Amino acid sequence: MGVPFFEYLEGRCYACKHCKCNLASAGELMSRQFHSKHGRAYLFNAAVNLATGPREERMMTTGLHVVCDVYCSKCMWPVGWKYELAYEKSQKYKEGKVILERACVVDITVTEDGEEEEEGGETESDEY
Repeated sequence: MGVPFFEYLEGRCYACKHCKCNLASAGELMSRQFHSKHGRAYLFNAAVNLATGPREERMMTTGLHVVCDVYCSKCMWPVGWKYELAYEKSQKYKEGKVILERACVVDITVTEDGEEEEEGGETESDEY
């Protein structure tokens, strides 16, 4: 097995709370209005540096979906899930999207010199 490859993001992004590995760019954030078993969760159009678990049908508050849990590919910490299939027509927009649980990620900004600065708490102006 070779050396693992990790994608590094620029600017504001979300990273694994455990190891600070970059997971999703703030520009890919679609919604902050999701909930998980650990509280608030964010829906992203795309994410990087994730390993996926097996696909399974799971009953969610919005109906039955086929999902797979996602893990930080650096430390294998569980960080959320990915929607593979939505049965309800109104939920099809979620297919291929990733949920990152707020309890599992930190909001950071990567500066031009590659340093990471952790963002403060959320404010109302952060809401999308």
